[in-house]
Amino acid sequence: MSSPVDSLSGMPTFSAEVVAAVASHMNTHHVEDNLVIVQAFAEPTATHATLSTLDENSGTWLAVTPTGEHDVTIAWSTSLTERPEIRREIVSLYNRGCAKLGITPRVEGERPASPHTP
Repeated sequence: MSSPVDSLSGMPTFSAEVVAAVASHMNTHHVEDNLVIVQAFAEPTATHATLSTLDENSGTWLAVTPTGEHDVTIAWSTSLTERPEIRREIVSLYNRGCAKLGITPRVEGERPASPHTP
């Protein structure tokens, strides 16, 4: 997916560095959140999901399903123009995804338990 271009400046809305930083954070610290979002809004049979890219209109995740891997694109609820809006939109997708799947979202700021946590 190419980055959208701001019609006034001719520059992408989010730099490649911002997109890479957000994807790295999501794929390192919010693995379970990625899966909730993908299962709720795109691919219910997904067993794993990673954020690949994003732009002002949507995020694209690589979904792993029993039939293979494929990209799924999920639209944001509004067009994004600034970096802090990315976090708000992903948190909103996660919370709405939990509601749709009937699971309790964790408290904001609480990290999911990992196998290495005592």
